[in-house]
Amino acid sequence: MTGSGTGTRTAYPPLADLTTMRVGGAAHRLVTATTEAELVEAVRDADAAGEPLLVVGGGSNLIVADEGFPGTVVVVRTTGIEVPHESSCGGVSATVAAGEVWDDVVVHAVEHGWSGIEALSGIPGSTGATPVQNVGAYGQEVAQTIAQVRVWDRVDQRVRTLFGPDLEFSYRHSVLKESMLGPDAPPGAVTPRQVVLSVTFSLRPTELSQPIGYAALATGLGVDLGTRVPLRDAREAVLEQRRRRGMVLDATDHDTWSCGSFFTNPILTPEEMSGVRERVARRLGADGPAPPEFPADGGGRVKTSAAWLIDRAGFAKGYGTLDGRAAGLSTKHTLALTNRGQARAADVLEVAREVRDGVEAAFGVRLVNEPVLVGLEL
Repeated sequence: MTGSGTGTRTAYPPLADLTTMRVGGAAHRLVTATTEAELVEAVRDADAAGEPLLVVGGGSNLIVADEGFPGTVVVVRTTGIEVPHESSCGGVSATVAAGEVWDDVVVHAVEHGWSGIEALSGIPGSTGATPVQNVGAYGQEVAQTIAQVRVWDRVDQRVRTLFGPDLEFSYRHSVLKESMLGPDAPPGAVTPRQVVLSVTFSLRPTELSQPIGYAALATGLGVDLGTRVPLRDAREAVLEQRRRRGMVLDATDHDTWSCGSFFTNPILTPEEMSGVRERVARRLGADGPAPPEFPADGGGRVKTSAAWLIDRAGFAKGYGTLDGRAAGLSTKHTLALTNRGQARAADVLEVAREVRDGVEAAFGVRLVNEPVLVGLEL
């Protein structure tokens, strides 16, 4: 484990270097954990000292304040994929260390003929972060394949195993994330009560993908919805969709200097959705386009598209960006806020507020940020 020693204050690099948005000042203290034991020790030491704690994996879902972080940052670099069980009948059980790069895990699964996470190709970040916000894309979510998660419980001071139902997965949410946002969360919490050590996935041994459940992906593959295709074809089709939207990291492309989708898709009651339709009709005309609607859960709520609302509220692709501002919307996708090369966290949040407030004024829907804001408020 590497970190600061005693005596002279160590100067750490800016946290911008550890995040895909590439903004944020330095940490008061920074520790890199390469083993599970080091990870537990670093978290336990910070909590025992009463220091603010930020655990960083791939940094793809973080926006850190320009002033930095006034506590301990633990960078998770643990590695390893173990397969305790694999059979044609029982499936594949793969246990992945929290620090493994997520897309490397998807590649490993595709190469070994394990189906279930191929539609999650190209998503940046670490494996340990995936259960926190129930990462999903193109018709798949990790909730569909996660069997269990081993965590360090910062309150009980012990290693625990949480099974699928324990995690209370929902759209971009879990009990892990709730421990940062819920009524019992301490002010400014940016690290869950349970720090992920490893994730066990239950996958299917097959060379074919799970049924394609996303219309644009099916169109790109030239197949009908519900069709299964070779795993490699599914992965390449997903990557093509993501590249088209600027969602595959590329150091030379500022459209990818982002946290991916900045806002979650709103989930509304039928009454709230009716109000949105009325506002859309007033703004775009009775014969104009209608907002997308998808069933959200068993409670009758409806999910609509944040990207659609942003665009129809007047924030087109490239908003801010094409005006030469330091931060702005991607030129490829209205849902991504991007750093054009020299942006500060304050610049990113300025654009985010403009978009959020503009959508609320137009349609009565207050968008919610997906990235974790560290030392910042939207």
